[in-house]
Parts: sequence; structure tokens; C-alpha cells
Amino acid sequence: MLSSARKGAIAESAIAHAATKLGIVVAKPLTPERYDLIFDLGARLLRLQCKWAARRGGVVIVRCYSSSRARDGLVRRFYSEHEIDAMAAYCPDTERCYFLTASWIDGRQSVQLRVEPARNNQAAGVVRADVFEFEALDWGSLTSTGP
Repeated sequence: MLSSARKGAIAESAIAHAATKLGIVVAKPLTPERYDLIFDLGARLLRLQCKWAARRGGVVIVRCYSSSRARDGLVRRFYSEHEIDAMAAYCPDTERCYFLTASWIDGRQSVQLRVEPARNNQAAGVVRADVFEFEALDWGSLTSTGP
């Protein structure tokens, strides 16, 4: 059983590796911040929060918050567009990295990315995971609204 810290470290290194393979320059802040990595896209820098994403059936679930223990119990902090530019998630079950701009995660508890068709063949309202895979993105034209 992996600890949360270990999962986070694995996700962060997998995301940095995938970005580097695509020619993206990756940097890490020297001080504790709400973001884990910085992607240098040449014309712009992106502050990224890295997450471990679990697969449940045909869906990859990306949690859009951090958790910590406090005197009063478990505290959840959600991410906003003021703190990060995007969230990157690594799913060990699919061995893929996914990229969600802050506008996708702002105000959400989680984002569900579908990796298999729905059993009822529903397509409306389905968020397909392949659209958010690192390899599918046009990194040179990436905007703040994302894919």
C-alpha cells in the first residue's frame, strides 16, 4: 500500500518524464507552493499541480483538492485559477498523464475522464480522457481554456 506522499511523488515524476519526452522544459519551485511543477512552453509558463488519478471502472477520477489533517479533522482545500494554471494527473492503471486547465477544475471536487465507452452508449456530457492525454495536446497553441 502506497502512502499519499509516495503516490504524489510517483505522479510528479511520471508527469515530469512525460512532459520532458514531449520537449517541454520542466522546473520545480524551490519553496513550498500550491503548485508542484512549472512547464516552460516558451511563450508562457504554466504552474501545475500534480495528482495521482485512480481508475474506477471505465473512468479515471482526478481529485481537484488537497487534504491535510488538522486539529479539527481532515481539511480539504480546493484549487483555484489564482493559485494554479493547470492540473496534471498520472493514472498508473492507464499509464497515461492527463492535463486539465484551471478553468476545468475551478469549483469542482473531481473530474471524471472516461477511458471506456459508457455501458448505455451515452455520448452527451461524457468527458473523454483521450482528449486530455499529454500526447494528444497541441502544446504550442495551448490557451488558458485548454482542450
